[in-house]
Amino acid sequence: MISTVNKYLSLVKFAHTIFAMPFAMTGFFLATVKAGHPFSWQPFVLVVLCMVFARSAAMAFNRWLDADIDKRNPRTAQREIPAGIIAPGNALFFVIANAALFMLCTWFINRICFFLSPVALAVVLGYSYTKRFTALCHLVLGLGLSLAPIGAFLSVTGYFAVLPVLVSVLVLCWVSGFDIIYALQDVDFDRSQALNSIPAWLGQANGLRVSELLHAIAAAMVISIGLVGHFSWLYWIGAGVFIIMLISQHLLVKPNDLSRVNLAFMTTNGIASVVYAVFVIADMLVTR
Repeated sequence: MISTVNKYLSLVKFAHTIFAMPFAMTGFFLATVKAGHPFSWQPFVLVVLCMVFARSAAMAFNRWLDADIDKRNPRTAQREIPAGIIAPGNALFFVIANAALFMLCTWFINRICFFLSPVALAVVLGYSYTKRFTALCHLVLGLGLSLAPIGAFLSVTGYFAVLPVLVSVLVLCWVSGFDIIYALQDVDFDRSQALNSIPAWLGQANGLRVSELLHAIAAAMVISIGLVGHFSWLYWIGAGVFIIMLISQHLLVKPNDLSRVNLAFMTTNGIASVVYAVFVIADMLVTR
């Protein structure tokens, strides 16, 4: 049983939940502190479950859909489905079960979250098709993760607001930028398979320039959120760390040296998301 669970946790790269979950928590506390809605454990738990189920469905669907591609790519040939660790049919059932559980959780949150749940699933599942026809696939991935803070805010309030939208724009640009860096590893393979990515389209050096532009916009969003939300000094500590982490990954990765892509992808971005969320939430709780 434990072995089976570990296989599926590996399939969906459960550790990568660290990228989106902190921003979902940020959206939740923007609703309960900044917007003045009462805290309740039920929506909090449901938001966490929605994040887990939606991300698991999206990641498993990506692995299922790309199994043949992954099998041809030396970097990904040992993933669970091409390596025969998990059967394709079982992976697809896992996708359907998680998508259904996600929608069930939104039913217990509120009407608007339930009605928008198919839209959210269409975005996060549809991303897996995009590299087959557009180099802008990174932006679709960013869009999928950017739904986390807005969705968490809606789960409490039932309406949209400026601050969570700004946080979502931040997430969109941040995720799209670091996904471009990650895609640098597969430029030759993607071109050989007629798959699309910004590095495969523009080249590694120009791809990095696009990533830098997106991360510059993300940094601008961090500053805008602090000003619009009238945050205090705690926020600005978290904002400073986040921006430093953005800069550091571009110092780690060069067009002619991709040896530290995984360090830039996982470590710096994991630190960035957690530290930023902790200081944003701490600022709201301390100064409420």
